Amino acid sequence: MRGPLDFEYEREEDWGERWRDVQRRLRRFGGWTGGLIGLVLVGLWLLSGVFTLGPYEVGLVKRFGAFTRMVGPGGVHYRLPSPIESVTVVDMSLRTEELGFRSQPGLPSVAFPTRPEEALMITGDFNIIRAEMVVQYEIKDPVKFAFEVEDHRTVVREAAQAILREQMALRTVDEALTEKREEIALRIHEELQQLLDAYGVGIRVVNVRLQEVRPPSPEVEAAFDDVNSAIQDKERTIFEAKRYANEQIPRAQGQAQQILNEAEAYKQSRILQAQGETARFLSILEQYRRGETVTAARLYIEAMETVLPSIRKVILPEGVGGLVSLLDLERLLQARSMGTGTGGER
Repeated sequence: MRGPLDFEYEREEDWGERWRDVQRRLRRFGGWTGGLIGLVLVGLWLLSGVFTLGPYEVGLVKRFGAFTRMVGPGGVHYRLPSPIESVTVVDMSLRTEELGFRSQPGLPSVAFPTRPEEALMITGDFNIIRAEMVVQYEIKDPVKFAFEVEDHRTVVREAAQAILREQMALRTVDEALTEKREEIALRIHEELQQLLDAYGVGIRVVNVRLQEVRPPSPEVEAAFDDVNSAIQDKERTIFEAKRYANEQIPRAQGQAQQILNEAEAYKQSRILQAQGETARFLSILEQYRRGETVTAARLYIEAMETVLPSIRKVILPEGVGGLVSLLDLERLLQARSMGTGTGGER
């Protein structure tokens, strides 16, 4: 049984025999013509080492079958001509793997062909559901990707399908169909990346999206659509309640602050008023101490003016009551009114 080294050895022997055959043919021409043809052939052989790469491609250069270096992405590069060096081109663009369905150009997503053997699975409460998933991934280690994996699509698809079935088996059918879908996708993303790292395939998972999760029969699907509608109504009601609270709370806080400001202003005005009345009382007290009789009479007269503002009054000193009968008060008041032009007299 021959191994890879025997194959490489035989391939080198074949190229050596071919080169000797070329030399024998060149000898037939002889002279400078044979030399010129030889130089042309050597030049063409050297030019065969030129290769180009696309903007998303890298080249893995091998020398006698062993990896030596990586070049790119993009541009024109050179390697030693075969059989000394060869190049393996790796496309680094984003790749997509579909589970449970296969997309086709020109068809809407609802018309994509389904794969029941991939989509049907059982949940933790022993219900059957149909789950379709899309995995997007890219190459993070081109060397491992090119030389360690023979069929990367099969590796990604089977690993993702195994983790998807495991996650669905840990959830109830309600969780898988409604509120836990994002959590399940996130968990699949994490576990799939860990599994691919353990395989050493040089792949980075970019995104995992549960394309569609639904019951296998239309009748059950309609019931779960009603559940989803109820959940959406609940979330919308909660959102509206939070929005109303966010509107009312600042308004109530503003009104409360306004009431506090008005109360503080009333408090300060009452304090200042009380201080003014206190100062006035102390001033009157000081005057009373200096002349009790005069101050008491003045306070009495001011009180009468306040209590009886619209009545004409005649105030006589104490002890002259007997003279009142001798005075013509009505004529006196009229004369006083005509002289002063006021309606009240003392």
